[in-house]
Amino acid sequence: MRQGILFAGSAYFLWGLFPIYFKTLHDIPALEILLNRMLWSLLFLVGVLTWRKQWAWVSTAFRQPKLIGGFALSAVLLSANWFVYIWAVNHGHIVDASLGYFITPLVNILIGSVLLREKLRPGQWLSVALAAVGVAWLTIQTGHLPWIGLVLATTFGTYGLLRKTSALGALEGLSLETALLFPFAFGWLCWMTFHGQNSFVSSSIDIKMLLLISGPITAIPLLLFAAGARRIPMTTLGLLQYISPLVQLLLGVWLYHEPFDINKLAGFIAIWAALVVYSAEGLWRNFRTVKIGAKQGS
Repeated sequence: MRQGILFAGSAYFLWGLFPIYFKTLHDIPALEILLNRMLWSLLFLVGVLTWRKQWAWVSTAFRQPKLIGGFALSAVLLSANWFVYIWAVNHGHIVDASLGYFITPLVNILIGSVLLREKLRPGQWLSVALAAVGVAWLTIQTGHLPWIGLVLATTFGTYGLLRKTSALGALEGLSLETALLFPFAFGWLCWMTFHGQNSFVSSSIDIKMLLLISGPITAIPLLLFAAGARRIPMTTLGLLQYISPLVQLLLGVWLYHEPFDINKLAGFIAIWAALVVYSAEGLWRNFRTVKIGAKQGS
């Protein structure tokens, strides 16, 4: 249990520090960072799979067109999520990006209700309503929808649904997704190189190294998360997930001095209240289930 909390908590904390990494690459266009992330992530994952001798799944996966189609869709969602996040960080919207990962659990509730026909419990309805109030308030105050947060939450929530119902584990799934994205990334980078626009070729050695390590930076937190998720209950994992957006929010406000006035704070408070209701309802339901199971066992 302690080891699982350490692994999962470390993964969420590292994800929370991502703005620091991407800020160091702020002179490189978001799309180019994304292409490099696709490329070097695959090469790193190939190394991990080789070290673990974990290749048996490949032949089976590529004989299932439906599975490949599902992972092609999840790869598109993942790349869209990565692109918007990188763009947001490097354009001074870390706070807005953190909002997306705060509301992702609530978007997951709505996705389950709409796509999986799951019936929402009263506590879940209340949490969704509070989050809607927060989003509406932020929309009124800024004059537009908080689109960065909504896009990040929707793409990551839908991606999570696809991965939840897939037959592959975290390492294998990410490897397949990056393999499907590789031809696009490699081809685009070759085109940019031919036209003298590839920053990896023209940049300093420091920037080259930062782009190279995008592979392990992407994969290591995922592997820690997968190891932790197998060792702890989903309720504990659900509480740990707020580490990442909280760290991002603190970085955006205190380190990068992004605006966070009383009006924005009010919108966030409504969303935090929604998360408190959501978490408390989940913990209470889990407690009731355990209690009922104990009574039936006795």
